[in-house]
Amino acid sequence: MARNPATAEEIPHFDGGLFGFLAELEANNERAWFQENKARYEAQARDPMLRFIAALSEPLQAISRHFDADPRPQGGSMFRIYKDTRFSRDKSPYKTHVAAQFRHRGCAEGVHGPGFYLHLQPGSSFAGGGLWHPEPEPLRQVRERIVSHSKAWRALRESGMEIEGESLKRVPQGFSAEHPFAEDLKLKDFYTSTTFTDRQVCSRDFLERVAKAFQEAAPLVVFLAKAMDLPW
Repeated sequence: MARNPATAEEIPHFDGGLFGFLAELEANNERAWFQENKARYEAQARDPMLRFIAALSEPLQAISRHFDADPRPQGGSMFRIYKDTRFSRDKSPYKTHVAAQFRHRGCAEGVHGPGFYLHLQPGSSFAGGGLWHPEPEPLRQVRERIVSHSKAWRALRESGMEIEGESLKRVPQGFSAEHPFAEDLKLKDFYTSTTFTDRQVCSRDFLERVAKAFQEAAPLVVFLAKAMDLPW
């Protein structure tokens, strides 16, 4: 028997409760309030995100079979809501966004390896992919690939893709300041993203929008993965 297509109700999606909860959390970022509202966090933020992560598995596999969409509540693609405040002046205990990273399973760098990312926050939601705060050796590998595969890097740049990241003031030692992509050699991160309004996040076609954002970021992630000798 042919399988019926999913109804609109079955498509994982978010609603205004997510942003309502996050806005209230930002205004009441303390443990007592969070404990009183933990059931809301689970129902309006955590559980919808985990369902959404599970639904992203198929679109990710269509991009590359080396990336996982892991919907486990702990140890999966979703980041914890709890902040690490040990080295931060801001001691508020909770993040005011929910996020997930989809990592290359062959990369030991974890969150600092090439991958795709989804960030949901009132007025500041986006999805994309790239490399964030890599260790010195992967960063060197990427810079060397920009030099050795300048034609491929130029194609990325000329495609209209906006590649962002923190930057050094000078071209790092061992690389020419006269290189055509000297400004890119200064980068310490390499990522691209698509922004979304709150209304778009809560729309029924948001899964398609995120899948498209990942597809658009994929050429950059391919370049970064190859620089680190990771399979695609």
